[in-house]
Amino acid sequence: MATIGPGDDNGGLTSADAATLADGVRSARDQRLPFVARLTMSGVSVAEGLDAADAWGRVARELVRASGVIPILMAVHGPVVSGPSLLLGLADVVVFTPEAYAFVTGPAVVQSYTGEPITTTALGGVGAHSRNTGLASLVVDSPEAALDGLAAVLQHLPDHVDESPPNLPTDDPTNRPTPEAADLLPTTAIGSYDVREIVHIVADDGEFLELRAGWAPNLVTGFAFIGGHSVGVVANQTQALAGSIDIPAAQKGASFVTMCDSLNVPILTMVDTSGFLPGKDLEWRGMIRHGAQLAFAYARATVPRIGLILRKSYGGAYIVMDSRYMGNDLMLAWPSAEVAVMGAKGAVEILHRGATDEQRRKLEAEYEDQFLTPYVAAERASITAVIDPAETRREIAAALDLLVTKRERLRPRRHDNSPL
Repeated sequence: MATIGPGDDNGGLTSADAATLADGVRSARDQRLPFVARLTMSGVSVAEGLDAADAWGRVARELVRASGVIPILMAVHGPVVSGPSLLLGLADVVVFTPEAYAFVTGPAVVQSYTGEPITTTALGGVGAHSRNTGLASLVVDSPEAALDGLAAVLQHLPDHVDESPPNLPTDDPTNRPTPEAADLLPTTAIGSYDVREIVHIVADDGEFLELRAGWAPNLVTGFAFIGGHSVGVVANQTQALAGSIDIPAAQKGASFVTMCDSLNVPILTMVDTSGFLPGKDLEWRGMIRHGAQLAFAYARATVPRIGLILRKSYGGAYIVMDSRYMGNDLMLAWPSAEVAVMGAKGAVEILHRGATDEQRRKLEAEYEDQFLTPYVAAERASITAVIDPAETRREIAAALDLLVTKRERLRPRRHDNSPL
């Protein structure tokens, strides 16, 4: 583990500090060991000028070379500002403490450019990076707790790309029934529930390590063990935006899926979404491009991929949430699953615009009976099996056992062109 603190008298990163970081990353990559760093620095050393700036550029290059080869984890317990703050964006996981803050341009520069006064904390503190930017994977109380958080993450990851992720023996039986999982679903179509409770029910010993909990809360991401297998979990959260997918959710999901795939961690996707969130602002900000990032991440992934449709799975969101046609290995569904182009109300409004209210209600009921069941999708092989919710843990654990030896031969190419 590398620890980089204040270098020159002003706390700036010196070329010697940067060399230590670069050597540490290179050594970790060569020895096939995770790279862990604790950082605090107020930019680069002013006294050294371009020498220090060039030096952190070399650190960035080493981090990119190590990316996807070994896990890269960082803890921030003070300032990390100016150019070197971009190093945080190259890490797989970043842990923040309350005293940490990070930004590329500081409050004084922001105010001089925009005329808006802003504090250091508001600009780049824990709140900003846990809720607005997604940079903070975890937020903890102290530097010591930050190391504990990183250790918890490493428990789910292999030391390097040529290893399988850890298998953690458990006394929790893989055939443990989970009937209480279905009880969490609301009785109304528009009701919400906490999908994390379902994850806890299915996971070994009820343990789930959530990452980026405050950012894009309409999508849950994190790690669990199921039947001893480490697994990355992606799940729509109906308690926020009804589980619909907006730009931050697409980015969050794509980033997590890519990390899991790069480090051999199987992916479990729990689906309950009515689609992409509509809005002019979202479209103008690039919903197409960012939504494609999520589709790209799943379609590119070669690790074992298991899906479970809990309730709604509509439209384009049905496809990008790791559908069978994206290369998913196994798509399970509860009997409550609704797999369709859209919900009954929207379909009737389009197909029967001149219908009376009474006719609409009848048509909606017919649509639900005919199309909003998982069995139509199962007939078309979009769903592998419709399972009893009580068998969820057993089915997922059995699938992970079956897929543990999965390997895909990739076509040689320079690299793909992700829609960044």
